[in-house]
Amino acid sequence: MEDSQIVELYLQRNESAISETSRKYGTKLQRIANNILFNKETSEECENDAYLQTWNLIPPHEPRTYLFAFIGKIVRHLAIDRLRHDHRQKREATYCELTDEMLECIPGEKDVTSSVDTEELSELINRFLESCSEEQRNIFVRRYWYFDPIEEICRRYALPQSKVKTTLFRMREKLKKQLETGGYHL
Repeated sequence: MEDSQIVELYLQRNESAISETSRKYGTKLQRIANNILFNKETSEECENDAYLQTWNLIPPHEPRTYLFAFIGKIVRHLAIDRLRHDHRQKREATYCELTDEMLECIPGEKDVTSSVDTEELSELINRFLESCSEEQRNIFVRRYWYFDPIEEICRRYALPQSKVKTTLFRMREKLKKQLETGGYHL
């Protein structure tokens, strides 16, 4: 079933929208959550919570052409929130590692609110990604949006680990320079 048809089911408040969404995207959504949480049961809970939030957000939103991105963002945020909640006293290594990597080139929340709003930061990052090759974009998004391990990225794109690591390092440096040019100072 096409995304626009699934969204139409949500708009009609037809409960089959959830089962159609699950059939089409359930595995991918669980994978996003599991890459963050490393726990199958908790990942399934996040997936189910994402369906509920999607039900509550459609309407007013109508993500007819970007349903997976819409729900993927929801499940990602739910998984990160769950990770933060479950590990308040101890820091989760993978999440901390990726956060530390991105903090090298993206300012913290206080800097964002004082210098430029979040939308402008998002626009700068989008322009940066548009300026990259498709391979670079894919590597960057798989690592920092999907939380894929480097080994998984290497398998997915048949690349050596050194190339993936070097690409990520260079992209972070390039992003840092572009953000500084755009008014963000780290």
